[in-house]
Amino acid sequence: MHTLSPRFLCVLLVVGASAVRGQDHIDPATEKAPAAKASVPNPGQAKGKGAGRGRGAAADAAAPLVPPAGGASRLLSETDLATDLEKIIANPADLAKGRQIFEMQCVTCHGPKGEGDRGPTLAQPTLTRATDDRTLIQIVARGINGTEMPGGRMKSGEAPYLAAYVRSLGRIPMEKVPGDAGRGAELFKTKGACVSCHTVTDVSTAAVGPDLSDIGARRSAAFLRRSLVDPSADVPLSAVGNQNFAFIRVKTKDGKEASGVRMSEGAFYVQFRDITGAVWSLQKADLVEFKTDRTSPMPVYAGLFTPAEMDDVIAYLVTLRGKKKAAEPAR
Repeated sequence: MHTLSPRFLCVLLVVGASAVRGQDHIDPATEKAPAAKASVPNPGQAKGKGAGRGRGAAADAAAPLVPPAGGASRLLSETDLATDLEKIIANPADLAKGRQIFEMQCVTCHGPKGEGDRGPTLAQPTLTRATDDRTLIQIVARGINGTEMPGGRMKSGEAPYLAAYVRSLGRIPMEKVPGDAGRGAELFKTKGACVSCHTVTDVSTAAVGPDLSDIGARRSAAFLRRSLVDPSADVPLSAVGNQNFAFIRVKTKDGKEASGVRMSEGAFYVQFRDITGAVWSLQKADLVEFKTDRTSPMPVYAGLFTPAEMDDVIAYLVTLRGKKKAAEPAR
């Protein structure tokens, strides 16, 4: 058997170490990415002799990065976050780029014009979760943890364009619907008996179904109508967060049976609220039966409300936009 000389072994070790140092590496335990080799271009930034000076490629590469959220892996540079969205909105070509991204990735949940569907209405001046441009850019790029809003589906540098287009949707006049909101509010409480399951600010504190206190800001009139006619059409499917209302049926090893609306679920546990409002937290290992019903326990209102009454109830629901903050006292 041939043996390698000590001198040849040293050469192999040096070459191997150099090859390892030359690889891009991401530590799976810490999820730390290598330093960026180039800055992300600022949308709409002018090109000229000054490009690359001052806060150039090296400075941008060393800028602090936003930590991951919502499961996305791409990091956002300070250049992305400092982008002036108004400049993109004012440039038709840049805004068209944002619209194209929106049409490819967002219309299924938010509607063609941001009017809302499964996802919140974006065509409003103020967004509840994104009150400033920096936060909006982070959300469109990274998603929102614990919700059905995904992240990480765009190429580097696209987030500001999409954020600018979303911001522009808030300048579209709000959706007008037929019906009398006052009569709808009364039908909601009486004939519909909706307050037995749903919470509405200053009206009800029921805890079984979704909180509807700001449903008018989160869903379109078309989505609300569909939910009343066919409640099982859009039951949220994700298993985390506080807006997941699949119906759970369980049986424990000691023979207890229970059912209710899912609040959260993990690999080893499930938490749900029953019709009385009681919260159950159970380990899946203690269950002999566990079923998730994708149909909604909410009744179908198509036969209960007349067409005119349905319009009235929807007109009421679209007015629910959260409790307004009390005005600060004059000084």
